[in-house]
Amino acid sequence: MMKKVSVVFVCMGNICRSPTAEAVFRQYVERAGLAEQIEIDSAGTHDYHIGAPTDSRTQHAAQQRGFDISELRGRQVEAADFSRFDYVLAMDSANLAILNRLMPKDSTTQARLFLDYAHHHTEREVPDPYYGGEDGFERVLDMVEDAAAGLLQHISERHFKA
Repeated sequence: MMKKVSVVFVCMGNICRSPTAEAVFRQYVERAGLAEQIEIDSAGTHDYHIGAPTDSRTQHAAQQRGFDISELRGRQVEAADFSRFDYVLAMDSANLAILNRLMPKDSTTQARLFLDYAHHHTEREVPDPYYGGEDGFERVLDMVEDAAAGLLQHISERHFKA
C-alpha cells in the first residue's frame, strides 16, 4: 500500500485562487487515476470567508473550463495543516510569509509557492483577481492549470514511480 500524499492550496480568503487550484488539481489527479493516493484541500490565511462558497466569478470562469467548484467552502488554514499535509502551497509571497509564521517550529513540511511547479509561467505569484475584471479569473486559471500539471508530474515522479 502506497503512502497517501496530501496537498493544501492557500490564498488569502479561500474563495478565488486556492479553491480554483484545489478543483483543477483534483480533476488532474482523478484523470491520472491517483484520487485514492492524493488528498487535496484548500484554505485561506484570513478568516473573512469561513464557510462561504467560492466567489461567483471564480465559479463561472472555472465552469467555463469544466471545473466545478460550487461545493467548496472557505476555511482558514491552521498550524495543524503542517502535520496533515505534505505540500502546503501558497498563491503569493504575502500568504507564504503568513504560513511561515504559522508553521510549527518542529514541522517537517515547508510552505512553498504554488507557481514553483509551473512550466510555462515565469511569474512566482498567482495574482488575486478579486478586485479586478473577468480577465483576471482567466489569467488565474491559466497559471493554475500550468502549475497543477507540474505539481502532478512532480508528485508522480517523487512518490509513485518505482
